[in-house]
Amino acid sequence: MDIPIERRVFERLPARFPTKFHDSSGDYGDDVFLRDMSATGVRITTKDKLFLNDVVSIDVKLPDGQAPVSLNGRVCWVRGVTPRVFEAGVEFHKVNFVRISRLTKYALALSEN
Repeated sequence: MDIPIERRVFERLPARFPTKFHDSSGDYGDDVFLRDMSATGVRITTKDKLFLNDVVSIDVKLPDGQAPVSLNGRVCWVRGVTPRVFEAGVEFHKVNFVRISRLTKYALALSEN
């Protein structure tokens, strides 16, 4: 039996937060949702098609009333969920542990409920 090899260094956590997404063509608004995250990247769902290797900025709104968590990265994969909904993986350029720890705090709290 072949056991799949896990290549991730950091654990992936479920994370369901509204997100704004920016790339070179503009702002996709609030039809973007964070689905899961790790210290090195996130999975998002959007109604707008994204393209491999696009450089993006993601603003994640957390329930703490503070400014959104801003993360920068590149689109490393895209797949269609339905004809009008897409998932994409975004790999961060640099890991900002302060921002990731704030995001992780809320992701862990939601996963415990």
